Amino acid sequence: MENRGTPLSRGEPPGSGEKPEPLSAGFTVMTGKNHTFNTDTILLADFSMPRPGETCADFGTGCGVIPLLWCARSAPRRVYAVELQEDACRLARRSVRLSGLENQIEIIREDIKTLRQNRPLPLGLDLIACNPPYKPDGTGVPSAREGQRIARHEVACSFADIAAAAAAFLRWGGRFFCCLRPERLCDAMATLRAAGLEPKRLRFVQQRGDKPPFLFLLQANRGGRPGMTVNPALLIESERGGGPKKC
Repeated sequence: MENRGTPLSRGEPPGSGEKPEPLSAGFTVMTGKNHTFNTDTILLADFSMPRPGETCADFGTGCGVIPLLWCARSAPRRVYAVELQEDACRLARRSVRLSGLENQIEIIREDIKTLRQNRPLPLGLDLIACNPPYKPDGTGVPSAREGQRIARHEVACSFADIAAAAAAFLRWGGRFFCCLRPERLCDAMATLRAAGLEPKRLRFVQQRGDKPPFLFLLQANRGGRPGMTVNPALLIESERGGGPKKC
């Protein structure tokens, strides 16, 4: 794959607290103090990988990692990356420019709660992914920084808001993907089903085989029939702690 650009050859130099991080050959993401990515983001991008030619959206894209990984590993026709925070949108736009994907990824600054009334992206999408806030508002220890608080706690939108927006923009049979902590599995499935998104595929993620899951990856289809497949658990480390193990 050709090198699409570097921070020195495309765009302005990094601002304070910002830095470019390579994702794969020719694909670079700009991260900042409040907007970065972790293993969960990478796992969700892989779990939700679009088919070639599909039109997709990433809700709450942050600095744009999931759309970049989709384009690096597949060939979606168009990706709409929705984000509320302007500083995250700025990083995502720079990431898109650095990777030469201006004609494939569109960054949209919009509140997920107003997506249905404002319609800044088209209806009938094939696929939507979201790495939502893991903690309901009012639980856990709130982050001091607003950007981190919005990313980690449901202060800007709830999972029900996300599910309703996804159902509105997906085509019939379109796929929604998310990841959350295991303690939220029952509520997540009930919320998705109430929105018309039927849970269809589930995978738990464990650090090792002797550890309980710390994450689940879930696919739900708009208008899908009842019936769900549970994939083998994904182990991050081998039993000896030596590195990722494929299951």
